[in-house]
Amino acid sequence: MELLGIIVLIVTFVLFLALGVPIAYSIGLSATVTLLVSIFPLPAFTTMAQRIATGLDSFALLAIPFFVLAGQLMNQGGIAMKLIDFAKAIVGRFPGGLAFVNILSNMLFGAISGSAAASASAIGSFMTPRMVKEGYDKGYSTAVNVTSATTGLSIPPSNVLIVYSLAAGGLSIGALFIAGYVPGILTGLGIAAVAAAIAYRRNYPLAEKVTFRYGVVKFLDAIPSLGMIIVVIGGIIAGIFTATEAAAIAVVYALGLSFIYRQISVKDLPNILLRSVITSTIVLLLVATSIGLSWVMSYQEIPQQVSEALLGLSTNKFVILIIINILLLFVGVFMDLSPAVLIFTPIFLPIVTNVGVDPIHFGIIMILNLSIGLCTPPVGTLLFIGCSISKIGIEKVIRPLLPIYAVMIFILLLITYFPQLTLWLPGLFGF
Repeated sequence: MELLGIIVLIVTFVLFLALGVPIAYSIGLSATVTLLVSIFPLPAFTTMAQRIATGLDSFALLAIPFFVLAGQLMNQGGIAMKLIDFAKAIVGRFPGGLAFVNILSNMLFGAISGSAAASASAIGSFMTPRMVKEGYDKGYSTAVNVTSATTGLSIPPSNVLIVYSLAAGGLSIGALFIAGYVPGILTGLGIAAVAAAIAYRRNYPLAEKVTFRYGVVKFLDAIPSLGMIIVVIGGIIAGIFTATEAAAIAVVYALGLSFIYRQISVKDLPNILLRSVITSTIVLLLVATSIGLSWVMSYQEIPQQVSEALLGLSTNKFVILIIINILLLFVGVFMDLSPAVLIFTPIFLPIVTNVGVDPIHFGIIMILNLSIGLCTPPVGTLLFIGCSISKIGIEKVIRPLLPIYAVMIFILLLITYFPQLTLWLPGLFGF
């Protein structure tokens, strides 16, 4: 019966996706059909409804709509430009400097907004046209923007780390946030190294010279925006408030800054709230149906079967991690990040903990891995956002993406096999 359940789940899920059914509905429908194989229709439908409803009954999940709203406020509130000017003052003078400005701006904006999509959209809208105007290849500019936007998924606050905490049974969100700093920064530095090599080879132009006074002024301008990181993360580390409370504070902080910068008025708020509600609804529907699917897989004993199969191949921690990384890289190409985290965490987490991998460490591995899929066709969300901004076909972005993919995979392996790169900072703060 368990094998039949696996077959029905995979076949129905692939079939619904092939028919063009949205992924949230595909997940929910395939879970329901799989459950119907084992039990009668009435209890099957009732159970799925209960699991979907109770899956959203989590205080930690409240952080997601708050961080989404904070990101929307920052996107429209002038904060992106402050960060771009600050990044330009730091790295804009180097050869190919506009690429470095794009990368650093995405790292900073992603760290503040917690959203890779918001970062790619906000920073790309400003930086891509500017880079093209200065003589940078449009495909290269797009590749730099979409890949560097993924750093915001590791550098806190990050919505997907909250989702992983939920899927992992309530791991400390504060510990996950702190653990993401070094991997996120390393990813950004790796992308910058590729950008530097390409800029040198193609002889991309220097940006205009930035004076020391200009740098100081732009730094002072950016301090209020950068202060959100200190307030949100500092408050969580100090135990002043939870991640959910920090998200609410981030909304108040972003709203106050937006009014101070005079980029948002009261009449703009209804549209901002509406966009936030739409985005949050999409994310939470994915969360709800994925939690329902996770329960069905547990009921069908699918995680146990996968665990037995993998551990039957090897009990070596390093071999298990490379197998799981390969599987997740494949999954990331076809599935968005949040549902993949919710579906595969209950499957893989017991396996890796059984061979001695820390759950916090595995969470960062999983996020870095699946982030690569966001920049990969055919489902790559960030890739479509970047190409839409640049008005360029995906096929013209693939070539400049290839060396960046290689570096991102190298960073993934580095984080995978050197766990202290992830764990030393949470340990330093007592997590």
